Amino acid sequence: MTSLPVTDLEPDYTLSAYDYDLPSDRIAQDPVTPRDSSRLLVIEQNRVLQHHHFYDLPKFLKSGDLLVFNNTKVIPARMYGHKISGVPVEILLMEPIGHDRWLALVKPGKRLPIGSTIIFAENVKATVEGIDTTTRARELQFHIPADADLDKIIDQLGQIPLPPYVTDSHTEPERYQTIYAEISGAIAAPTAGLHFTDRLFEELQAQGIDKAFITLHVGIGTFRPVETEDITQHVMHNEWCEVSEDTITKIKATKARGGRVIGVGSTVARSLESSNYEALRGKTNLMIYPGYEWKVLDGMITNFHLPKSTLLMMVSSFLGKDGREFLMSIYQEAIAKEYRFYSFGDAMLMLNK
Repeated sequence: MTSLPVTDLEPDYTLSAYDYDLPSDRIAQDPVTPRDSSRLLVIEQNRVLQHHHFYDLPKFLKSGDLLVFNNTKVIPARMYGHKISGVPVEILLMEPIGHDRWLALVKPGKRLPIGSTIIFAENVKATVEGIDTTTRARELQFHIPADADLDKIIDQLGQIPLPPYVTDSHTEPERYQTIYAEISGAIAAPTAGLHFTDRLFEELQAQGIDKAFITLHVGIGTFRPVETEDITQHVMHNEWCEVSEDTITKIKATKARGGRVIGVGSTVARSLESSNYEALRGKTNLMIYPGYEWKVLDGMITNFHLPKSTLLMMVSSFLGKDGREFLMSIYQEAIAKEYRFYSFGDAMLMLNK
């Protein structure tokens, strides 16, 4: 899309139109227990809002529907080390880019030019061998003993990275994983799935609601801020995803019998819309904003998202005509009714049919 002067842009395409004020006490610092006791704001096709709890989800689904989940697993991507001089260093692993080689965000970045060495343990070091021009992340080549496995070292030395707005959490690391997390690779959880419990899965199965899985390793692209007022000029960072033949078969069968395909989270939405009914294994940088024509999903479960985020733009698109204005009004109602926001917060269910 050709860039227009900001003054000529429709509000849906301007970054400032996705801003809102959130009281700090609305940012959830810990998840609720049990997981499915979080609140659920339901938006059905006629745009009537209903306030429920997540354990009420089966009331709004029907036999023949398909829930699609992201089975990625968060890795202990935050690691602490120091330079040879003793200066402390913090890194956040983003994605593997070669043998024992990772792209990582580093602090303090200005003090870690190419050639710098980071020491994590007696026999575990990394050298900065490049800088990614898009994210300013460092290309780190790890140096470990010949008989060692870097993944196991990361498991031993790393920590699960909670989001930066979670500043006073007392939760255990496993609560930042979905109960079906299986394939390691994400640096953040697909948080819409954090609400599901074994009991809820049993109830959904008994009701004839099927499930399928995709894998999208949540990376920096999901959180990277939009820096242009014209949102159409923002370029999403690639994230690795896989949509299997089995999942595509289930989706097509669901559609054929008149069932609904409901994505659990924005990562599932991006993956399925990127696949467009075909198996997919690779990277996606699909950015969805108002005007996008949805191809696969009939419903979506999602948490409440940060101001000016690409996730707000996606949800606005899913809500159809005047979706952004409607979403901003929904958020104001959620704030007034004291919903809990962001990763450990409450959820929304949106059904378009």
